[in-house]
Amino acid sequence: MKPEILYEVKAQRGDTLRCKGWKQETILRMLENNMENAEAPEYLVVYGGIGKCARNWESYHAIVDSLKNLEDDETLVVQSGMPVAIFKTHKFAPTVVMATTNIMKADWPTFYDLQDKNLTIYAQYTAAPWQYIGTQGVIQGTFETLGAIADRHFGGDMVGRILLTAGHGGMGANQPRAMSMHGGVCIDADVQEDIIDKRIKIGFTDVKAKNLDEAIEMANKAAAEKRSLAIGVVGNAATLFWEAYEKGFEPDVVTEMCPCHDPLSYIPEGYSARDAEELRLADRDLYFQKARKSMVKQLKAMNAFHKKENVHVFEYGTSIRKECRDAGMPTKEAMSIPGFVAEYIRPLFCEGRGPFRWTCISGEASDLARLDDLVLEMFPEDKLTVKWINLARENLPIEALPARVCYLGFGERKAFALAVNDLIKKGEVKGPVAFSRDNLDSGSIVNPTFESENMKDGGDLISDWPMLNALLNCAAMCDLIAIQANYSMGEAVHTGVTMIADGTDLADFRLEACMTTDSGIGVVRHAQAGYETARAVAVGKGPLTDESIQIPLWWSPKATFGPEGGRQLRRGSHTKED
Repeated sequence: MKPEILYEVKAQRGDTLRCKGWKQETILRMLENNMENAEAPEYLVVYGGIGKCARNWESYHAIVDSLKNLEDDETLVVQSGMPVAIFKTHKFAPTVVMATTNIMKADWPTFYDLQDKNLTIYAQYTAAPWQYIGTQGVIQGTFETLGAIADRHFGGDMVGRILLTAGHGGMGANQPRAMSMHGGVCIDADVQEDIIDKRIKIGFTDVKAKNLDEAIEMANKAAAEKRSLAIGVVGNAATLFWEAYEKGFEPDVVTEMCPCHDPLSYIPEGYSARDAEELRLADRDLYFQKARKSMVKQLKAMNAFHKKENVHVFEYGTSIRKECRDAGMPTKEAMSIPGFVAEYIRPLFCEGRGPFRWTCISGEASDLARLDDLVLEMFPEDKLTVKWINLARENLPIEALPARVCYLGFGERKAFALAVNDLIKKGEVKGPVAFSRDNLDSGSIVNPTFESENMKDGGDLISDWPMLNALLNCAAMCDLIAIQANYSMGEAVHTGVTMIADGTDLADFRLEACMTTDSGIGVVRHAQAGYETARAVAVGKGPLTDESIQIPLWWSPKATFGPEGGRQLRRGSHTKED
């Protein structure tokens, strides 16, 4: 019999256990939470075009069954969305270990051939490891990026400013609300009108414009009145960006969050979503050509805006620059706009900050409110965090299980997690709390055209760091660890991790270790690259904590490789006398 296909999944709430312990139950609810937030649950697609939480429906149901029957001293092994083994380990071991989309000589044709053979899936960042918390998952990253632009160019204020962008999907729809939280105005384009309608219903977008002219009129009026407004407009980014440029419209900021990382998910200019699906199924190679042609047109429009003195343009991690370069666009032209990590938020990574988040497994909004209060109680001097929590609790809707993203840094994450575990012990928080983060974090990813672009030490391509993150987190007894490779195919390696507070002493023991290693290795990565803030944090002189990390040796480009000093390559052995 074929397995049941589910068109809707709702994560379990309350204190009823279906598994043999709260660790297993928590991870199961995180999987269900992915599906509750999913863009296309019937296809197991969570977000980002084709990012899936399981390889197929046989795998999904087998994962659920495995988690329900897993003992506390067993570990479930998941290979690219398929549960392949259960091993007896020990009670301190991860409940789940997984590896997803890790492919040798990876490119898109290779990936799709392997996917067609039912051998792999596309991980996305938080889809495969069951850590997706909906559109709000990346919103603080957008908010802090816009804040950095405001500080650098607009006297610290986005009120009266306009952001022109595109992409209204599970991730992209955060942009309108992030801009309006700054008091500014956003025009966000998307080909699919129903997607815009969905974001308006959820609460990430305020209004829908009939066309670009109406959107510009609405935006200019709101900006002149110093009024925030989040506007959705139907249209293809490649078309609308050029139309806006040719009309002489000059927004203050331009970016986009279209699924450029996966050309088969990007809808080419002139196609509706339905037409695109038909072409995708009929002729994959032709679809690639048309998608990349549209991306090139879109990036050329962004580059044109970039040349204007008062318009600030950046890539928001969609891989459009890399995909256009691969499509034949000259490298200098393709890479002319900056990526947002290197340009704006890397200083936060140096403090061990990044998109840390927590999910309230009870499903109770009161648990989320208590944790928001706890952040404010514990870190009143952390202006970035206090500002964010106050805005987030006022502006962000709850999507599925109550969750929050918050850029807590090294030292803060451990202190907060232990305090949360204590609240669960005392009964002030009704259920377990799952801590995770986006894979775009301080020390969990290498991606030379995004997170690790233009590193100070030139180590943009070094993939040791996410591997060390995974090894350390395993050693530190995390509850789930995932090693993944996706983004633009062959371009990135990263890790996902989940840690669970369930009110037990064992959770205290594990959280103290893993909350230190996960962000700590990010501090080390940036400290060893030569970032002074990260070095200060590593030696206990950072702005957030006096906790330090032992550093046996500091990296330097100068080193001794043999008797001749800096000369490294030798073709034979030599004695001291030689």
